[in-house]
Amino acid sequence: QVKLVESGGGSVQAGGSLRLSCATSGMTYLNNCVGWFRQVPGQQRNGVASIDRTIGTPYYTDGMKARFTISQDKVRNMVYLQMENLKPEDTAMYYCAAPLSGDGACFTTPAAYYFWGQGTQVTVSS
Repeated sequence: QVKLVESGGGSVQAGGSLRLSCATSGMTYLNNCVGWFRQVPGQQRNGVASIDRTIGTPYYTDGMKARFTISQDKVRNMVYLQMENLKPEDTAMYYCAAPLSGDGACFTTPAAYYFWGQGTQVTVSS
């Protein structure tokens, strides 16, 4: 059974950094991507970045690449999201997710993902 558990969220001041971690288990070759998403209460969930687990290719939603970096540790089954120069508008619940199956590009569209973690809260104060 696929399971994803996020950690690393917290409260930081604007300009600070955080690294989010996503611990994965039960993944197979069918779950070829892991994505990071964020959601503010009352708003839709939006993609941040994703990574192809097989070859490590990263994908970013427009505007995210400048301050966010996705990476993975295949040995530890971990996916990370390094966030730099954080802004108050980055405040959100951050989720990692994996698709039910896929063999193409790892889109950052929430609808393409099936398995979700419980989320980790990031709060950026000005």
